[in-house]
Amino acid sequence: MPQPPTAPAVGAVPRQAGAHPPVPFFTQARLFEELWPQIERRAVEVLDDGKFSHGRQVAELERALAEYTGARHVIGVNSGTDALVLLLRAAGLRPGDEVVVPAFSFAASATSVVLAGGRPVFADIDPEDYGLDPAAAQRVLTERTRFVMPVHLFHRTADLAGIGALAERHGLTVVEDSAEAIGMRVGGRHAGLFGAGGVLSFFPTKTLGAIGDAGAVLTDDDAIAEQVDALRHHGRLGRTIGDFRTINTTTSLPGYNSKMDDLQAAVLLAKLTRLDADIARRAELAAAYDERLADVPGVLRRPPVGGIEGQVFYVYLIETERRDELAAHLAGHGVETEVYYPTTLPQQPCFAELGHRPGEFPQAEAACRRTLALPLYPELTERQLDVVCDLIRAFHREGP
Repeated sequence: MPQPPTAPAVGAVPRQAGAHPPVPFFTQARLFEELWPQIERRAVEVLDDGKFSHGRQVAELERALAEYTGARHVIGVNSGTDALVLLLRAAGLRPGDEVVVPAFSFAASATSVVLAGGRPVFADIDPEDYGLDPAAAQRVLTERTRFVMPVHLFHRTADLAGIGALAERHGLTVVEDSAEAIGMRVGGRHAGLFGAGGVLSFFPTKTLGAIGDAGAVLTDDDAIAEQVDALRHHGRLGRTIGDFRTINTTTSLPGYNSKMDDLQAAVLLAKLTRLDADIARRAELAAAYDERLADVPGVLRRPPVGGIEGQVFYVYLIETERRDELAAHLAGHGVETEVYYPTTLPQQPCFAELGHRPGEFPQAEAACRRTLALPLYPELTERQLDVVCDLIRAFHREGP
């Protein structure tokens, strides 16, 4: 059976000799072994069908995700980034329109705005949820602001009530970067469905991950769904299934080649049967981390576990002033970690022309300096988790 890829990790240095095996930041080898009969059957169906993208498996996945999320429409595309670009265009972004984006996020949250023809305007984050701070967003609004993009990171949604109120006061369109938010619900509504629409990413490390790139747009708006459907397929409507003559060859608008591969959809359909169980396991592991790290003085912040509506742990993130030293210490003992994110978006070279300076986004800059993601995935064992926590405790006990 082919081995699935693993995510790149921070601190790839030779491991010191020890009594424990390495702890990868991410793996899904055992999960693939368990699901392989389903994946193999679906993969053979794709090969027999001879339609490798935008076909039957993708259509089935769209229906299954619509049922899971409650979205009126789910449109499969080739990445979470493309999902954002297409959603912004379909929601009416015009050249030069400003979109308020949090200063702390993955680059795609802001580059998607540029690719769709808009201009990102950055605002600071709420240090509790790492999401866009509505008060900070209020301060950067101008007469050109048309959109606001909350990003749901790590284990909870951004302040959707506050951002929704801001949007209503100023006539803004809400587009959610809900790439990490599969399974997160507030008031019974799935993340991505509080405004014009949202997106999902199925990058392999995500809570629901493929074996390559794939994504989806979620929306309850019929017109937006129709636009995204056309944009992903060169501006055409419809899909090719079996009879190639059924395709609509009329190009209604300039579009993209952003169709989802059916082999990715086949993997996702198999893994979707395990999603709720995987989410529950992630919650158990987060609770175990919380208990074991509760009295470690050098760990300045841990995510609250429980008591937060719609909480789903994609990442378990801690904060420490000695983040880089701790990452190196863990790597030296075979434990892989990740930094989300080492640089604020306004300080990325691609946004240098916007002229931002250090100190403008203090909460985002503190998060970039102090946050470290620990291994968290359903296959992580209690023993491996103990190893991680023991090493963190020892590092802070030994001092600088």
